[in-house]
Amino acid sequence: MKAAFFVQHGSPDVMMVGELADPVPAPGDVVIRVRAASLNRVDKWTRDGWPGLKLVMPHIPGSDGAGVVEVPGDSQFKKGDRVVINTNIGCDFCEFCLAGQDNLCAQWRLLGENTNGTYAEYVVVPARQLLRIPDEVSFETAAAAALVYLTAWHSLITKGGLRAGEKVLIIGAGGGVNSAAIQIAKLAGCNVFVVGSNEKKLTAAHSLGADFLLDRSKEDWGKKIYQLTNKRGVDVVVDNVGAATMMTSFRAVRRGGRVLTVGNTSGPKYEIDNRFIFGKHITLIGSTMGTRNDFANVMKLVFDGKLKIPVDSCFPLSDVRLAHEKMENGDYFGKIVLIL
Repeated sequence: MKAAFFVQHGSPDVMMVGELADPVPAPGDVVIRVRAASLNRVDKWTRDGWPGLKLVMPHIPGSDGAGVVEVPGDSQFKKGDRVVINTNIGCDFCEFCLAGQDNLCAQWRLLGENTNGTYAEYVVVPARQLLRIPDEVSFETAAAAALVYLTAWHSLITKGGLRAGEKVLIIGAGGGVNSAAIQIAKLAGCNVFVVGSNEKKLTAAHSLGADFLLDRSKEDWGKKIYQLTNKRGVDVVVDNVGAATMMTSFRAVRRGGRVLTVGNTSGPKYEIDNRFIFGKHITLIGSTMGTRNDFANVMKLVFDGKLKIPVDSCFPLSDVRLAHEKMENGDYFGKIVLIL
């Protein structure tokens, strides 16, 4: 099969396109002919490598994918069914999976991170990880939505307990999780504040429903939130930036508010002034990915058109290096998609 892969860690230049062996399904698996694969930051981090990461080379990145069933095995699917992949793979038999908390599985895997992913003509996944795509929904839309909308839904709704009328601050305007969080918060009946790096991204965030736009290149967004909320602060902060923003997030949230940490694009390690947490009665909530139930719920909203999927650009698989370069440059809004 044709695939994009790397044989050593490094910059986008290590990405290669060539022929690799077709994947072999295990019992319960389905072989998918991939039609679209969406890029995520985890693709870059896996390609870069980190201490302790041990991959079998060549490694195929890609956590998001949509396509058609090629080999259904003994599943309820049939050859030719249009499907989207839930990349969050649990073992299906541990205490967490049996309780419906498969994203807490002790043997948890993320497609494309610690197992071969979707940058390939074919990928093998357990049948339980698939949802049928309605005919009117494109492969590009389904692939672009899966990981980021699952992540945003689980953090805001399942873990965050978002309620109508609350004020929600989202740190970052351009990424997939943030564009998903804007829409989910609006759908829940909240007032949405967004911090962005430039006017172009903030304009796009406004088109998705953001109510208040804060340009961090022109103003101190922590102070601005204080002013906009009459010195109260917001009820919920969604922070997937980490080191560069977390202390300001603590300042921006109200007394008794919640801070959702869902990533660390600026770095995982930073110093915390614990007085903010106990002094303001802040609840710090960690969240990553989501459950199969979350996936079914949020993808139904996508399929019904209640959540829109901004796709910034599409590249053929042969241009995977260009796609990775664009992702690293950060000059995009929404999702970057590979077409196979």
